Amino acid sequence: MVLAVRTVLLLVFALLGAPALGQTVQPTLTGDVRIHDPSVIEVDGRFAAFGTGVSGRSHGAIQVKTSLDGLNWTRAGVTGDGPPAWAKAALGFQALNVWAPSVSRRGGIAFLYYALSTFGGNASAIGLMTNEAFDVGAPAAGWRDRGLVLKSDPNDDFNAIDPFRIDLADGRAFLAFGSYWSGIKLRELDPATGKLIRDDAPMVSLASRHGGAVEAASILEHDGRFFLFVSFDQCCKGVASTYAIRVGRAERIEGPYVDRDGKAMLDGGGSLLLATTGRFIGPGGQEAVRTAKGERLVYHYYDGDDAGQSKLAFAPLRWSMDGWPQLDPLPQ
Repeated sequence: MVLAVRTVLLLVFALLGAPALGQTVQPTLTGDVRIHDPSVIEVDGRFAAFGTGVSGRSHGAIQVKTSLDGLNWTRAGVTGDGPPAWAKAALGFQALNVWAPSVSRRGGIAFLYYALSTFGGNASAIGLMTNEAFDVGAPAAGWRDRGLVLKSDPNDDFNAIDPFRIDLADGRAFLAFGSYWSGIKLRELDPATGKLIRDDAPMVSLASRHGGAVEAASILEHDGRFFLFVSFDQCCKGVASTYAIRVGRAERIEGPYVDRDGKAMLDGGGSLLLATTGRFIGPGGQEAVRTAKGERLVYHYYDGDDAGQSKLAFAPLRWSMDGWPQLDPLPQ
């Protein structure tokens, strides 16, 4: 009788699209979780999140949040004064806000990469700030702009936005970036300065949809392999957004990356990790994050119950028996 009741309950949960009994779901975040293109860093068990700037009173400066536990978040002001002074000369126009920041730390220095551009164009630049006394309790303070890292212009076949730095176990550092055009690229960095290791550092192609939408690259080194997370399709349209998170893996950071079906990411491949589910519309803009409690994925989604407001999600990464990342079901 007990077995029969349990079977019926499991069937009901499956039909309703809810997680099975005893199955964990992604954590529900509280507080001020409004953010776009989030990047999270943990220091001594506390967290800071950085996101795309909002035009207006803050002049498009990078938005910052803090959290004691990774669950409840508080607004912590903005970093910088918006697009830096060097940007207009580099781009040929005045950018309105700072896009897609990416924060990391090596030794005692925190690195904050960011992008400057306009929708639909590839006249874009990636810049860098550093902080030698980063305080996760006051994450907006202490940053110094270090200028241009790399850029693209209309004559290029790539787009220099959505930067992500990865520091490898072997001591090397790389910057992944790109959007639309010929897709996701990778260039090696000087680990100490955060700039390109040399001006002619090779640019390696990692993923492409042959002009289609692929962006927000993030790479995780796990169990001797490299996992490339990307967003397919369109962001920034509220409840009409179609972003979805996809992933591939490789034996070397330079690739080639393939999905679970063996399709090359350079030919449009990418296994689906998360797509629109209920009120969680267009999840994407993701980064893989190492924390004291394991690897996590930070991303934004557009809240269908809040007029499409962009909000923060921060979920544990699980691993399948055959070595692929997974996420818990979304909460109801």
